[in-house]
Amino acid sequence: MIRKATIGDALSVARLAIQMWRDNTLEGLWDEMAEIISSQESAVFLLYDGEEAVGFAQCQLRHDYVEGTDSSPVGYLEGIFVEEAYRNKGCAKELLKQCEAWAKDMGCTEFASDCELENSGSLAFHLKMGFEEANRVICFTKRL
Repeated sequence: MIRKATIGDALSVARLAIQMWRDNTLEGLWDEMAEIISSQESAVFLLYDGEEAVGFAQCQLRHDYVEGTDSSPVGYLEGIFVEEAYRNKGCAKELLKQCEAWAKDMGCTEFASDCELENSGSLAFHLKMGFEEANRVICFTKRL
């Protein structure tokens, strides 16, 4: 079962998200997910096995330029995670479909995402789901 998260689900989403975004804290992600869930510009969908949340997808509207697009706003997949036991069973595909439907309902005609260059699993997922690679970029920083 997949359903849109409510504010009461913020901790469940954070517990899943920390497995993907390990450089965060559970408390920080909990606060962030509560804010995201409360926003009209974003949505989080939870995948359940019975009463247990086993996956999530976070999407939002982006009004700034999104690489490879020519409309605004653009629906954007910010993150998607499914626990290992539920992978390769179409769960992530179903979560993505919910995000795309939400973006379409919000007036979007395009949907985008990104992944790190070295994340071959994410790249393969995106390509399998019909995304087309728009660009590759290496970012630089310098302390002043």
